[in-house]
Amino acid sequence: MYTTIRKTFRIAIGVSLILAMVLFGVSYFYSRETVFLGLNKDLGQAGDIIFYYISYLAEGWIWIPYFMLLFGWYKKDALFILLNFLISTLLTQIPKNFIWNSVSRPMGSGISQDQFHRVEGVDMHLWNSFPSGHTATAFTIFFVTVYFFPKKEVLLIGGIYAVACGYSRIYLAQHFPLDVAGGIMVAILTIILSIYINNKIKKDVQEIN
Repeated sequence: MYTTIRKTFRIAIGVSLILAMVLFGVSYFYSRETVFLGLNKDLGQAGDIIFYYISYLAEGWIWIPYFMLLFGWYKKDALFILLNFLISTLLTQIPKNFIWNSVSRPMGSGISQDQFHRVEGVDMHLWNSFPSGHTATAFTIFFVTVYFFPKKEVLLIGGIYAVACGYSRIYLAQHFPLDVAGGIMVAILTIILSIYINNKIKKDVQEIN
């Protein structure tokens, strides 16, 4: 694993942090409902199909093929990859299920259903909105990938993937932009903590040996 943080990785974290801060800011000043309605636009059948399937690329199961793929290249860094999965899961599920479990999603927020776009076939949830788990997963995978492969092409493609997954949650009316911002922050904290813990463990092992 890279012992120094490359420029592309810093860019990925920096741009994502700015995006999260912007979403937090506009949600605070204009309300989470207003920002949601501004971004939840009907993009037609093509948009429905694209974002319906993009959302699946950020579900929890995606970690399995991702881990298997990376493990083939970086067997010695298996702990680091697992740390990202575990920390991301904990930082997402504990807040949304035990701290902010009563925070509503768009469907349960009181917004009239004729005001926002819904995609047929999507099961609508009412609660446990903050933070967005799909967004946290997508951005964590994005950061881990850029960390291992610090190339401009990876930064661009990974960034598009992460943003598209995050936006899909708004498009499918499953989350507010505020929740997406929370998911991005979870991912940033996850990668930082994973790097710190992994380096600490490696250092301790070296000192013992």
